[in-house]
Amino acid sequence: MSSATPALSLLASNDVWHLVHEYTHEPSASSYGLEAAQKLGLDPLQVFKTLIAVVDGKHCVAVVPVSSQVSLKALAKALGGKHAAMADPNDAMRITGYVVGGISPLGQKKLLPTAIDEMAMEWETIFVSAGKRGFDVEVKPSDLMQLTQAVLADIAV
Repeated sequence: MSSATPALSLLASNDVWHLVHEYTHEPSASSYGLEAAQKLGLDPLQVFKTLIAVVDGKHCVAVVPVSSQVSLKALAKALGGKHAAMADPNDAMRITGYVVGGISPLGQKKLLPTAIDEMAMEWETIFVSAGKRGFDVEVKPSDLMQLTQAVLADIAV
């Protein structure tokens, strides 16, 4: 297994059940999340991507299935704001400590307001980035919500 990431360290330090899944990332992949679902042989609705957005001037996290997009209007509403936009990728990397395509909702430099799409609760476990491209972690949605202090909302379209 690859070396621990902040995401895996957070899971371990909180004694949270998880399974790590690795695959060979192809640099030519156009969608990191769909690549993960395909390489791991999973339903794309069970694999979730972590997106960094800005709601009313403050950075936040949206976690949605890789086959979906985030509704910025729904994200703003879920986090008690009025206006949302996607964050600049360079800002996302600086703020989270992770590279685009490997941003995990877990173990970021700072705990940001987080919304997880309600589809996560349809699965016993979901897959999110473990903090590197080609490196996913399987967790229970309830554990992810607790560790990120997330709200559950209908934010995927």
